[in-house]
Amino acid sequence: MRGRCINEQRIVRDVITVGASAGGVEALLQLLSKLPAALPAIIGIVLHRNPVMKSFLAFLLGRHAGLPVLEPQDGQPVERGTVYLAPRDHHMTFTDGVIRLSRGPLEHRTRPAVDPLFRSAAKIYGARVVGVLLSGMGTDGVPGLIDITAGGGLSLVQRPDQALYPSMPSMAIRDDSVDGVFGLEEMAVALTVLASGGTVRANGEQGVS
Repeated sequence: MRGRCINEQRIVRDVITVGASAGGVEALLQLLSKLPAALPAIIGIVLHRNPVMKSFLAFLLGRHAGLPVLEPQDGQPVERGTVYLAPRDHHMTFTDGVIRLSRGPLEHRTRPAVDPLFRSAAKIYGARVVGVLLSGMGTDGVPGLIDITAGGGLSLVQRPDQALYPSMPSMAIRDDSVDGVFGLEEMAVALTVLASGGTVRANGEQGVS
């Protein structure tokens, strides 16, 4: 994969969907802290969460991010430059420019799950989507990444040797022939370049047309 060009078509990849589980808070804090405040992208995040315990996760992530981080309401329109975090005990999906929340059946024994977000993004936004899997156990997000790549989008994962729990990125590498494997700082650079229609290489080089 080293040196392979990602996004040779120069498509603007301005819908970023991120999934994480165990070890994901630490990974998200690092990733969001490296993204520029003016990033022209819609960002949706699903982190496996306790369904009943209240938390201040959006506030915590927002303290480390240049972009605003919020837990959306059902039917809320999506806007570039905003990070949407799936609320506890609700699946989060994209539908026709708005966010939908539901208490549908558990997937991978959890709600929220990563796959509903990834599937919906692939269906609505197609090639504009970049799917990202970070630290976590199990395989949630892997089928969704396959849907994203089938729809013309890109799939990126955290380097398994840098993830606290490498199962999710490792399973994606095994099953999806992912487009890129990055450390978190490199991932932030790659997402920034892709959101502007630039190209990225696995060796860290990037450019914008």
